[in-house]
Amino acid sequence: MDEKYSKFERARMIGARALQIARGAPLTIKTDLKDPIKIAEEEFAQGTMPLDVRRKMPIKMEIA
Repeated sequence: MDEKYSKFERARMIGARALQIARGAPLTIKTDLKDPIKIAEEEFAQGTMPLDVRRKMPIKMEIA
C-alpha cells in the first residue's frame, strides 16, 4: 500500500479483516489459504484490503 501505517494500525486492520473473513466476508484475492489471519495479511500485503485508517488531525489553535 502507498500509505505508511504504524504497527498498531496494521495489527488492528489485519485483525478486523480476519474477523470479517472468519464470518464469511468475500475475499479480495485468490488463495488456497484457510487461516483468516494469513488471508488478511496477504490482502494487506497486496494492497487489496477494503479497510482504511482515519486519523484525527490535531486542532490548530491560533492565538490572537
